[in-house]
Amino acid sequence: MTESTTTRDHDTIRRWAEARDGHPAKVDTSGKGGILRIDFGEPEDSLTQIDWDEFFRIFDENNLAFLYQEKTKDGSESRFNKFVSG
Repeated sequence: MTESTTTRDHDTIRRWAEARDGHPAKVDTSGKGGILRIDFGEPEDSLTQIDWDEFFRIFDENNLAFLYQEKTKDGSESRFNKFVSG
């Protein structure tokens, strides 16, 4: 079974995302800053690209944690991630 890890550490999150060609993004909402996402590769039209400073400001204001996997079941690099209540 593939293990997931949860962290609130900004450097760990940024390193994980950038190692997978991930970029900070958000879905604009009327809530606290928007819904955070990591966008991989070419930017998705439904997402607004943001810088890491804004990303982590929203992350901290919403008391989030980052749930992620390093590898898939077959040992490939995983892009699985999710934002959860911290």
